[in-house]
Amino acid sequence: MGVKKFKPTTPNLRFTVISDFKDITKKYPEKSLLEPLKRSGGRNAYGRITARGIGGGVKRMYRIVDFKREKLDSPAKVISIEYDPNRSARIALIQYGDGQKSYILAPSELKVGNEVVSSKQNAEIQVGNCLPLRNIPLGIAIHNLEIKTTGNAQMVRSAGASAQIMAKEGDFAQVQLPSGEIRLFHLDCRATIGQVSNIEHGTISLGKAGRSRWYGKRPLSRGLAMNPHDHPHGGGEGKSGQGNPHPVSAWGMPTKGYKTRKKTKYSDRYIVKRRK
Repeated sequence: MGVKKFKPTTPNLRFTVISDFKDITKKYPEKSLLEPLKRSGGRNAYGRITARGIGGGVKRMYRIVDFKREKLDSPAKVISIEYDPNRSARIALIQYGDGQKSYILAPSELKVGNEVVSSKQNAEIQVGNCLPLRNIPLGIAIHNLEIKTTGNAQMVRSAGASAQIMAKEGDFAQVQLPSGEIRLFHLDCRATIGQVSNIEHGTISLGKAGRSRWYGKRPLSRGLAMNPHDHPHGGGEGKSGQGNPHPVSAWGMPTKGYKTRKKTKYSDRYIVKRRK
């Protein structure tokens, strides 16, 4: 797993850095675990654009990833490590003893042929195994973390991410998230051992505008380059600054560091230490 750079034979290749995909072991996805993925183009039910800069892009199929890992105490063998166009991490195709196949998020050290298991108490502390926080020792890297004891794991799922259990007290564990925030999670919430794969995803550089279009991103003009009636930062003679000492969005909402989290958010009571 690494990145690939190019000789600058063209202007865009000078800055292009992409994944070398050496960790991928299978070219085509499992057909039984695919679903159509419809795009909105940034438009709502009335056909009006409600999110700018969205449209086009290469067509994708959605890979059905098992975030719940509800098949307990049933070992599964890793068949392949695959690319998923819908997320930054790699996914692993696993097969249970009864022949059922499933996709899971691939930890960085998971190899083809390894066995993984999901359990409430009997699983070993090894990469790819899923078990409750109460049975995971302090300091172990974890990912795919549940917020509630029911439902999908929703946290620590992007490439290279990992969390760490700092302490346990009563029915809760203090977990340090990738952002630096320390938050309380119930000890019955489950997580997977290991760090999410594709660690070097953050070093990737698209290199050209066309590659952004493949991802479904359309160009956006700077507010500074617009007219006054199009954006609060617009207007002025020549190359003028934004003028506004409090930068805002096109609709007047403060931006560039302005916090939009609610002051009375219901989950504030679970936050022990804010992110930096």
